[in-house]
Amino acid sequence: MKRCTWCGEDPLYVNYHDTEWGVPVYDDQRIFEYLILETFQAGLSWITVLRKRENFRKAFDNFDFVKISSYDEKKLESLIDDAGIIRNRLKIKAAISNAQKFIEVQKEFGSFSKYIWAFVNHQPIVNHWKDMSDLPATSEISDRLSKDLKKRGFKFVGSTVMYAHMQATGMVNDHVTHCFRHNEIQ
Repeated sequence: MKRCTWCGEDPLYVNYHDTEWGVPVYDDQRIFEYLILETFQAGLSWITVLRKRENFRKAFDNFDFVKISSYDEKKLESLIDDAGIIRNRLKIKAAISNAQKFIEVQKEFGSFSKYIWAFVNHQPIVNHWKDMSDLPATSEISDRLSKDLKKRGFKFVGSTVMYAHMQATGMVNDHVTHCFRHNEIQ
């Protein structure tokens, strides 16, 4: 079975590739989970985040953005002390702030899903890359999305982070053409 080479042979990475990456996500809580995980991934490898994902779920109340939006200083400090997650104070503070901004976007658009999927006209973009080296780190759409999110007060949402988010949530199908998932998720 041929796969995108980025997942290597690590069972956790392979499972993520085979079952999640590139599958369209419309549920706001799942979108928020990916958004938070992607912001913590900035500057690190995705496998590092995947290995800590269950710890993140526990520490961040299963990515309940309403709860996260009201975290206080005591909760912030407990997260900074949690060895099971990435203990970056700025990223943790950004997760709390981003939860608040996420709710604001929901109120404005009816759901965060409606907001973010509008950047791709509510249809996944299907690319036809032949080789992993063809995959871009950003796109014109991720540039616009990043700029708009920053304007709304989101943090750690640069264009590269947002392109990775688009890939993870299926807004863009970047499985290479010889990968068995390329056609399966269309």
